[in-house]
Amino acid sequence: MTMAETTDVIDRAERSRFELVIDGHIAFAAYHRDGNVLTFTHTIVPQALAGQGMGSKLIGGALAQVRARGETIVAQCSFVAAYLAKHPEQADLISG
Repeated sequence: MTMAETTDVIDRAERSRFELVIDGHIAFAAYHRDGNVLTFTHTIVPQALAGQGMGSKLIGGALAQVRARGETIVAQCSFVAAYLAKHPEQADLISG
């Protein structure tokens, strides 16, 4: 595993997105920050990683970091909204 590959979700704040790199492919969840609120706008998982749970791993890791920093989210992205519907224990992260 190289420096560019990790099984950990990384917040690339300079790109306004969380990334997960697997086998050279980058899955990401883009967001817009407004103070302590992150609005997730879209999630991209490369076709090569589709159906392997990488999107869920990405969002789960991103939400863990949001929680650790005491931030909240807006789920504008349909994938993030669907993830939250399946994981009601994360509902306290929803802003508002």
